[in-house]
Amino acid sequence: QVQLVESGGGLVQAGGSLRLSCAASGRTFSSYAMGWFRQAPGKERDFVAAINWSGGATYYADSVKGRITISRDNAKNTVYLQMNSLKPEDTAVYYCAAARTAYSDYLKYDYWGQGTQVTVSS
Repeated sequence: QVQLVESGGGLVQAGGSLRLSCAASGRTFSSYAMGWFRQAPGKERDFVAAINWSGGATYYADSVKGRITISRDNAKNTVYLQMNSLKPEDTAVYYCAAARTAYSDYLKYDYWGQGTQVTVSS
């Protein structure tokens, strides 16, 4: 069992930056791949980024490449999402999730956090 708690969301102007954190409970965090997803009102949950168990492999949605970086610190049981050059279209609730393998398909993730709101004003 893995419990996930996101933090770091907020209101930021376009062009600004935010760093989201996702703290995990449990001793097995380092055995899980982690993903970040986002969901805007009335839209489906979209893949943002994923990272394998060691941090040695990362994956990004085309829409965020070059602006967003996923990383993890297994000693702290935490995964991060550094978001730069934010755009109004990045506005959404951001969720972190855990899976045995780094997928872009949210249906393959086993554990989810409660989400954190990111709002980018124009």
